[in-house]
Amino acid sequence: MKREVQGQTGRENDEERNAMSDQSQPVSQLKQQQRVDWNAAAAGWKQWWNVFERAAQHVSDRLIELADVRSGYRVADLATGIGEPAISAARRVGAGGRVVAFDHSSGMLAVARERAAALGLDNLLEFHVGDIEALEADEHSFDAALCRWGLMFVPDLDSAARGIRRALKPGARFATAVWSTPDKVPMISLAGDAMRALAGLPPRQAGALDPFRLADVSILTRALQAAGFSEVRSEPLEVVFEFASTGEFTRFREGVSAPLRAMLEQVTSEVREKIMRAAADAAAPFRRSDGSLRMPNLTICVAARA
Repeated sequence: MKREVQGQTGRENDEERNAMSDQSQPVSQLKQQQRVDWNAAAAGWKQWWNVFERAAQHVSDRLIELADVRSGYRVADLATGIGEPAISAARRVGAGGRVVAFDHSSGMLAVARERAAALGLDNLLEFHVGDIEALEADEHSFDAALCRWGLMFVPDLDSAARGIRRALKPGARFATAVWSTPDKVPMISLAGDAMRALAGLPPRQAGALDPFRLADVSILTRALQAAGFSEVRSEPLEVVFEFASTGEFTRFREGVSAPLRAMLEQVTSEVREKIMRAAADAAAPFRRSDGSLRMPNLTICVAARA
């Protein structure tokens, strides 16, 4: 029986569940829930990866430049998801190199393997289920490391930074991307407040393990410097997502968010309608004359030297 409850916003997989979670929740339990959510979202990411990567490819390219990835390098990609920037890095390192991609979701890695094989790059890539906080890699075994939109969800950022530096050769570079503040990332945050109000949910909690956790880049900078990284610098980069229609946008958000889909299954059709209408209404300012959407977002690239 469906409960008479209100809805919550779609997001990049973990945002809403973490925003609602008790901050005292055991880390092991939190990580397990993250794995469940990402595994459940894998099919949606497989369906929508083309739309997502059309906007995000230049972020992968920039991270590869910032990490100074070269032909023949051995590169680590952390929290690779469905395979980026690992796949882009594989093209750069070529036959003499190797990219080792880690993610804690076996479901997302299955999609990444499938994509790599379809592109004929699987011989240049290895995929491993792994936790960034306890990176299973030999000391000084990588020439560069990358992480696109993954560190925001790591509970212990300091441990992750230490593990990444340990895995890098002295002088090697690490490059990562994090999202800016919610008002500058409508693709994820759009209609969030309205949906929370409909749901009767509390406001987003500061420090929640959601996409905006590292919008204050000084948090990440301090963690990297404490781990022994030097030459830490950051730069903004615009990411423009385009959707054929408002309907495509709302389907995308539902498709990549396991918590949103699970919630929608529990509400009445009337409440579901209100939730999706709130998302559609919030997208109106981004609508062009032909009905398509053009949605600029801001990411922040951070680079450092081991």
